[in-house]
Amino acid sequence: MKKYVLIFSMVLSLLFVTAIPVLGDEKNEGDANQLNLAPNAKSAILIERDTGKLLYDKNAHEKLPPASMTKIMTLLLIMEAIDQGNLKLDEKIRVSERAASMGGSQIFLEAGEEMTVDDLLKGVAIASGNDASVALAERIAGSEEAFVKKMNDKAKELKLKNTHFQNTTGLPAEDHYSTAYDMAIMAKELLKYETITNYTSKYEDYLRKGTEDEFWLVNTNKLVKFYPGVDGLKTGYTNEAKYCLTATAEKENMRVVAVVMGAKTPKERNAMVSQMLDYAYNHFATKKLFVKGQKITKLKLLKAENNNVNVVASESISTLFKKGDPPKNITTSIELKENMTLPMKKGDEVGVLIVRKGGNVLSKTPLTIDKDMTQASFFTLFKRTIQDMVKYH
Repeated sequence: MKKYVLIFSMVLSLLFVTAIPVLGDEKNEGDANQLNLAPNAKSAILIERDTGKLLYDKNAHEKLPPASMTKIMTLLLIMEAIDQGNLKLDEKIRVSERAASMGGSQIFLEAGEEMTVDDLLKGVAIASGNDASVALAERIAGSEEAFVKKMNDKAKELKLKNTHFQNTTGLPAEDHYSTAYDMAIMAKELLKYETITNYTSKYEDYLRKGTEDEFWLVNTNKLVKFYPGVDGLKTGYTNEAKYCLTATAEKENMRVVAVVMGAKTPKERNAMVSQMLDYAYNHFATKKLFVKGQKITKLKLLKAENNNVNVVASESISTLFKKGDPPKNITTSIELKENMTLPMKKGDEVGVLIVRKGGNVLSKTPLTIDKDMTQASFFTLFKRTIQDMVKYH
C-alpha cells in the first residue's frame, strides 16, 4: 500500500489551541528550574501527560533505587494483559507459596488462597502489596523471574536507558534502579489504560469483605485524598531509596505527572509534589484534540476480508500552552505505514498522527486499528473484482 498523507488542515483558532516549545527548552517555560520546586529531593520531574512535554526537572536522569514505584511497570504489564484479553478481572488466581511469603507491604495472602484479578489489582494499586504483585506476575508470565524479563523488555521498548529491574516489587536488590525521567515515561504509558485510575484513586477499600479475614486497604498515596485532582499513581520507600512518589493529577482537562525521588520524609515528598502540581496548573493549560479510541480515518486494504476498518487514536492527544498565550496555526496530518501485511490484530499500529505548529512538529502519536484484519478469502476477492468490473464498465 502506498504511503499517503491526509492533511486535516486544522488551522485552529484561539479556541482550538496549541503547544509549548520542544522538550527540554526550559528557558521558555517559566524558568521552573530557578524556582527550585523540589529542593529536598535527590531528583524530580514534571511532565504533561498527553504531549510528554517537560515542565520541570532536577537530576531527572540520575539512577536511583525506585522502591515500590517499581510497581508502575508491574501495573503496566498487568493492564496490557487485561487489554489484550489474556487476563480477566473476574478470574480467580491461586496464590503460590512464594507469593504468600513476600515481605514488606502486603495484603497477607495465604498460600492456596484464591483471589480475583480485580481484588489483587486493588492490593497492588492501593496498598502496594508485594504478595499481590508476585501472584499476578506468576499468573501472567509463569514465574516472577519471567515477568521481570518482560519488565526489562518493556523498558527497552520504551527506550528507557537508565532502568533495570530485578523484581516486581521494588524490594531492595542489587542492580535494581531507575530515574525520575524513566518513571514519568512509565507512568505516561500506564495512563494510556485510563481505568487504572479507578484503582489508584481510591483512598480506601476492602478485600474479603464480610468475612472474618476482611482486610482494610488504605492508599499509601495520601495526596489522592488531600490534593484535588490527584488520582494516582504510586509511592515508594526503602531505607536506601527514602521517600519516593510518582503522582498524577487531572484538572481543567489537563493531566500531569510529577515524580519525586529521595525525599527525607513523606511530608517533604508530598509538599514537593504538591508544589510541582501547583506550578503546572498555575502556568499551563491544554486543549484536547482527540480522545483515546476516537476515529481518525478509515483503513481500506484490498486484500483484507474486512477492508473498511477504523483507524483510531491510541491515546489522548492534546496541545499544551502557557496560560494567556495560546499560539495559532495548529495542523494535524496522518501518515500511514507502507506495505502493511495481513493478518493484523486490533490495537496494531498502522501509522502516526502528527501535530504541527507551522513547520515545527509538536507531537507524533501512534494510530491503531479497532478491529482485527484478516486475509480475504478467494470468494471475497472474486466478488470485489466483479463489483469493480461492473462499477467501471
